Amino acid sequence: MRVRRTVLRSAAAIAVAVSLAACTNAPPPPLVTTEVARTQATKAPTLNEAVVGVDSVQGGYNPHKLADQSTITTALADVLLPSVFRPAADGTPTLDGTLMVSAEVTSAEPYTVTYRLRPEAAWSDSAPIAAEDFVYLWEQLRTEPGVLDSAGYRLIGNISAREAGRVVEVTFTKPYPGWRTLFSDLLPAHLLKDMPGGWASVLRDNFPVTGGPFSLKGIDRDRGEAVLERNDRYWAAPVPLDRIILRRGDTTGVANALRSGHNQLALLSPDAAGQSALKALEPLATTTTVPRSTVATLLLRPVGTAMADPRIRSVLAALIDRQALTAAGTGGGPGSALPANAQVLAPSARGYTATVPANTPDKPDVALAENLLTQAGYTKVDGSWSLGGTPLNLVIAAPEGRKSYVDMARELQRQLSVGGVQSRLVTPDGADLFTRLLAPRPATAAVAEADRIDLVLAPQPAAGDPATLLAGRFGCAPTTPGEPGQPSTAPQADNPAGFCDPGLQPTIDQALTGELAFTAAAEQVEPALWSRTVALPLYQEADTLLTGRVMSGVSTGPPWAGPFATATQWRRAEG
Repeated sequence: MRVRRTVLRSAAAIAVAVSLAACTNAPPPPLVTTEVARTQATKAPTLNEAVVGVDSVQGGYNPHKLADQSTITTALADVLLPSVFRPAADGTPTLDGTLMVSAEVTSAEPYTVTYRLRPEAAWSDSAPIAAEDFVYLWEQLRTEPGVLDSAGYRLIGNISAREAGRVVEVTFTKPYPGWRTLFSDLLPAHLLKDMPGGWASVLRDNFPVTGGPFSLKGIDRDRGEAVLERNDRYWAAPVPLDRIILRRGDTTGVANALRSGHNQLALLSPDAAGQSALKALEPLATTTTVPRSTVATLLLRPVGTAMADPRIRSVLAALIDRQALTAAGTGGGPGSALPANAQVLAPSARGYTATVPANTPDKPDVALAENLLTQAGYTKVDGSWSLGGTPLNLVIAAPEGRKSYVDMARELQRQLSVGGVQSRLVTPDGADLFTRLLAPRPATAAVAEADRIDLVLAPQPAAGDPATLLAGRFGCAPTTPGEPGQPSTAPQADNPAGFCDPGLQPTIDQALTGELAFTAAAEQVEPALWSRTVALPLYQEADTLLTGRVMSGVSTGPPWAGPFATATQWRRAEG
């Protein structure tokens, strides 16, 4: 019964509700819904950075070592290390006003240069850039083997400081007109002077601090990437870009990255095919050639029994095809347009003129080589030249990891083989090659057979004061006065070529100290160097710079400095 009454009451309630609804004209309440918020994809903001495609980020990175000369070393030094002078647009040294207040010759006797640094100039760890950094560089570059510009630093007799190291007085033992090329790329002495491993470890893997507009966040060799960020502790005006990323890639990969916008710049050394592929990017990116501060050179070292004979060096010159060596090294890339035909100045240098003798053959002269070998007492047995039953077997060296130089060394080996001269190719680590195997040694010092190097394919420095270059490439080491009644030590070679000519040394010294203008000295020395056949310059190394349309303020940079010298003006368009 109870269930029936409940059902009846429910039915009655429903009937009443229906009646009431039928008695009104009001529509039913609207259905209220919650609208789903609509989202619109937004474009991620463009980072204020530039990605630069490069061939390699491998070190070392010490700009003062012959073994470390490379595009990446120059680029990092330009933005991380302070310099007293930097090259102007015409290549002349110009005082860097961000670091220096002044630098001038303040005394003629003794020859003294006084440097005054800006009081706010400091390394990124807040240590001041001061006199100790000048002293450290002087001490290393006057004594260590395998360094650049040692001839100029050896003329310094003393360095003193005042005003808490902000005023530096450098006294020279002789006048030195090339003093403005000294103290570039200063190094942080307070961190490096007691570094484990000494000079050999300096900037081998990284930069401990920076004294430039950028700092180095890190280098990842496995990924092939180096990241530069704006140095917040830089005392001068901040740079426009927040970050520069150097990213390794082959020519095809870098071209694709520029086309897609993942890269904004590139600095590469392509072969002929790669050069064409990069040119095809225009007008998406402009391409320009950037000569480097190095000249690819074949050194014919006059050391050892065979190579000390000038006739043998003349034999090799007669067998060598310089154009074929250049083709092997450049692959038809930008360096092939810069053939080097002078012993000291590079093709892009001011005042460069070819000094190669007019009678130098363009192609190998096998007949001349055979005639010279016969005169020297050699005989040809089974296609190879021998002296007293001992084959003429030379050692050719090229730095490990430098593909262009190893390729040239293999081509040289092939050319000598055609002429009946046996050879063996070695590829030591660059640091070992320049600091030990090619280091100056007394003429009387015995050379182990495993360390003997007869011919070297390697880069030779081309930047800086021409007279200093001449002394560094072909000069003798300073002689040491003997005890009373004893003769002075005999002149010794002081260069990777192992060459020292006491007859030429006075002219080299006079050019270095300004007693003789370099042009006058070159007129005397260049013909002699060609006749001695101790160095065959091949070509000036060069890169190709690609600049995407989103970038402004980018240029090839002053001579010898390169594009990164202009990085403080680089800007990237928004969007």
